[in-house]
Amino acid sequence: MGKETAEDQGRTPGRRKEYEIGRTRSGLRLGFTTGSCAAAAAKAGVQMLLSGDEVRQVRLMTPKGIELYLDVEEIRRGPGSVRCGVRKYSGDDPDVTDRLLVCAEVKKEGPEELSQALSGSEQEDRIRISGGEGIGRVTRPGLEQPVGAAAVNKIPRQMIREAVREICDKYGYSGGVHVTLTIPGGDRVAEKTFNPRLGILGGLSILGTTGIVEPMSEKALTDTICLEMQVLKENGHDYCIVTPGNYGSAFLKEKMDMDLSLAVKCSNYIGETIDDASMLGMKGILLVGHVGKLVKLAAGVMNTHSRQADCRMEVLASHAAMAGADRDTVTQIMGCINTTEAVRILKERNLLSPVMDTVMQRIRDVLTGRAGKELSVGAVMFSTEDGILGKTEEADVLLEQIRRGRSETRQKACSETRQKTRPEA
Repeated sequence: MGKETAEDQGRTPGRRKEYEIGRTRSGLRLGFTTGSCAAAAAKAGVQMLLSGDEVRQVRLMTPKGIELYLDVEEIRRGPGSVRCGVRKYSGDDPDVTDRLLVCAEVKKEGPEELSQALSGSEQEDRIRISGGEGIGRVTRPGLEQPVGAAAVNKIPRQMIREAVREICDKYGYSGGVHVTLTIPGGDRVAEKTFNPRLGILGGLSILGTTGIVEPMSEKALTDTICLEMQVLKENGHDYCIVTPGNYGSAFLKEKMDMDLSLAVKCSNYIGETIDDASMLGMKGILLVGHVGKLVKLAAGVMNTHSRQADCRMEVLASHAAMAGADRDTVTQIMGCINTTEAVRILKERNLLSPVMDTVMQRIRDVLTGRAGKELSVGAVMFSTEDGILGKTEEADVLLEQIRRGRSETRQKACSETRQKTRPEA
């Protein structure tokens, strides 16, 4: 169970309350989600509203089946309302939301107010959930919640409703309840997350499917990458750029004059990103990356993290040999500690162009083999010092498709805006 491990409340600045919820197989500590925080805060708030008693700790059963006992902070009573918060604990996950206070203000709500705010099954439930300060708002289609809604996902909404209903039943209250969620400072923290790119503006999302945070897994990362592409697809973009990270993003902006809103960061998960693009029905993706990452593709390595494989020099040395390099040159390349050194040697020997030609051909074979027939995949490989080193046959066509798609989407948006603002006859 998630009972506290020490009497110390851990609420002073710079200190963190530690919970012993459980650990992964590798020994990393589990945490709990913003969804669990929101549900626990709402539950504690309703209990204080209906009972009149102060609640300093609240029990919450998560969808994962782990029972949590969470501290309740910053209790404030108002005329007919109670506001309180539960502080996020991410365990060993490096989450920017760790230690943020997730607050819920609860108040009773009459039938007339409910009927105006809710519809269908929500009216029967008599529980209204809305977002305030620090909670993001959905501005683009393709996400779990509709455009205009607070970014509170389905499972957290269910958790909040179940927690509130449990307390209402306990005290025999059959009226309505309005829960307003807030995260003080959430708007600033959200700038460090994927939310702005996904079209969630003004704050953070209330997330979680199990209620429990497991230290960031590969699946969590690839799910986020897939979601970014899904949002692009839902907004009319069948083609997009994929880049492993910041080097690629900077190169796209500064050297290729590309709109970064159509670029998805895939980290090291190139293979999984291709699979997801195919699954989503994308028509084409253009991979743009630094030679230090993309050269590994020529060896069939689709996860480019250094702990998975480091075949950079082997690829460059073998292709140099194919281009006619002598033994001394091959040996020098194999002894390089980074691709910058290796590229310099290839330039000095007038081997860079033929080596890049065969490397890019091999990368093309690997990418198309992974993508299949329905998805067109191209690649552009660059170095910081020398710019574009090579590109596959499809690269220029894909780049044009991406630019054209962006232009068409803008034209459509402008046309829709004009239609909306056109005065009626």
